[in-house]
Amino acid sequence: MYKQTLAILGVVAVVSGCATKPENPVDYVTYRDQPLVKQVEDGMTKQQVMTIAGPPSSEITRPGTQGSCNNYVLSLEGHQQVYYVNFDSSGRVDSKGFNTCEQHEINEKAL
Repeated sequence: MYKQTLAILGVVAVVSGCATKPENPVDYVTYRDQPLVKQVEDGMTKQQVMTIAGPPSSEITRPGTQGSCNNYVLSLEGHQQVYYVNFDSSGRVDSKGFNTCEQHEINEKAL
């Protein structure tokens, strides 16, 4: 059991070191089968996303970009995780991940 735990932690550390987005890879593993995570892809329209995920918890307009961002809350076995879906000026998905829209904006400015 101890060796398995070390192996899993090693893989997670390597994968997270190679990631271009500052996210926790454990969130992806935990929530990967949620429809919002599994089915939403870059280029989808806002209507397609809302058909899959339903209405967002909140929606913000991104100043200066004509785009918008939807915040969702994923629930699994009593645990909750935030997830954002970002739309460009034409209303198509251009990014998504395990942050809030606000945190995504902060991360984008930091890069």
